[in-house]
Amino acid sequence: MTDPARALHRHFLATACNNAWANHRLLRACATLTDAEFTAPRTSFFPSLAATLNHQVTVDWFYVDALERTLSGRPPNERPGAFFEPEAPFATCGPLREAQRAVDARLVALCREAHARALDLDTPVCILRRAGPQSDAFHRLLAHLYQHQIHHRGQAHAMLAGTHVAPPQLDEFFCAGDAQHRAGDLAALGFSEAELWGAGR
Repeated sequence: MTDPARALHRHFLATACNNAWANHRLLRACATLTDAEFTAPRTSFFPSLAATLNHQVTVDWFYVDALERTLSGRPPNERPGAFFEPEAPFATCGPLREAQRAVDARLVALCREAHARALDLDTPVCILRRAGPQSDAFHRLLAHLYQHQIHHRGQAHAMLAGTHVAPPQLDEFFCAGDAQHRAGDLAALGFSEAELWGAGR
């Protein structure tokens, strides 16, 4: 029987890879839009694809920094608000796509390290928020980050449906039977089925 803590570590690592894979597919599609289409007003929580995807990148910077600091034993970032200055740092899809891929790689790397070290997932992560220091367990902050990504990526996916570009399939990741649909993308991202699910699974 698999150790529950190790299984949860593997799940968090697989979900970090899923996040990178989904962003890879979504932003590859968005990159085929013109700059005007990328920034055009649309109906959603944020008013455009550009605004939505900028928000996702800056929030990823904010939380990945906090998680990395915890793993390396560093104190909380004294200026976490700097990640949102400016609120939308990327005017076009190309640089945003590169920034998203870079922070996705950092998230995968920290989940790999936490898995390799068998980090106690109840380890507190402290963030200096406007109201003062706030602490959450490592696993709760990771789960919150994944939920945030899925929430806004879904909005961007729906907005993309209102353009001439077909939204990509984003749900062919966790099931073994869908392996053939993700093989090329996983290779491009440097992931393997064996690492994600365990050798022979």
